Amino acid sequence: MNTLPPRAVVREVGLRDGLQSIATIVPTERKIEWIRAAHEAGQREIEVGSFVPARLLPQLADTAELLAFANTLPGLRASVLVPNLKGAERAIDGGAHLMILPLSASHAHSLANLRKTPDEVVAELSRIRAARDAAGSTTLIEGGVGTAFGCTLQGQVEQSEVLRLMQALLDAGADRVSLADTVGYADPRMVRELCEKAIAIAGDRFCCGHFHDTRGMALANVYAALESGVERFDASLAGIGGCPHAPGASGNAATEDLAYMLASMGVDTGIDLERLLALRGKVAGWLAGETLHGALHLAGVPKTFNTAAIA
Repeated sequence: MNTLPPRAVVREVGLRDGLQSIATIVPTERKIEWIRAAHEAGQREIEVGSFVPARLLPQLADTAELLAFANTLPGLRASVLVPNLKGAERAIDGGAHLMILPLSASHAHSLANLRKTPDEVVAELSRIRAARDAAGSTTLIEGGVGTAFGCTLQGQVEQSEVLRLMQALLDAGADRVSLADTVGYADPRMVRELCEKAIAIAGDRFCCGHFHDTRGMALANVYAALESGVERFDASLAGIGGCPHAPGASGNAATEDLAYMLASMGVDTGIDLERLLALRGKVAGWLAGETLHGALHLAGVPKTFNTAAIA
């Protein structure tokens, strides 16, 4: 059995991946309250939004304001998703710690979602790197390889193509790369095999796994990635999120369930579960009528939790 790392990071993506996938528009002051409470619960990496046109995603129109607030919280690393150079320039101007450029390894999904081929996205990352360096910015660039385990539009996505594009992103100037199971096709064996190959290519620049729970496999896939050496995972409070090209998608790994699983196995996340569950309850009230997910909030933390966590 592989040894698990002593610590892992849970990066909250509910404010971006979660909210962009639902109809409810959460007021800015409540999003700020969410960021503050998540920070108080011990989360130190939060994706606060995306610099996309407000007409396309009005749910994320206040990203600049959220980024400015997040940057006032000690130790918090605020990230944003950027679809192109223009979005990257706004991230740089706003002082984001990290900007994530999404790339779909599926050519069909890339054209449907980004209106670019994967290699055109690689070229865009090269331009973003040049702009970042010219500005003297310290904002890190993450190339996120999505549909890495299959695609609802294209079907099979070859590992060789995923790895080729990951290498291309690194060559184009990405500081980090990550893998995403955008449509929830992955299983633990697939995850273990691809993560091991990705780490062989990128080393410690392979930084994150992003798993959707469309078929109930997100936590199992996190465990497989964890065994492979991955130590950072995206998750969304209450499991909100999804993909417009993945019918029946149920969202991301639930932050609270993932944080509990890791802590129960003795992997430190720095997260206070009781505070996180209290925040989940508050956010659930803001999203009344929306479909939420997760299991920990139903049964709570078990009485044996502290014993299990330090065993």
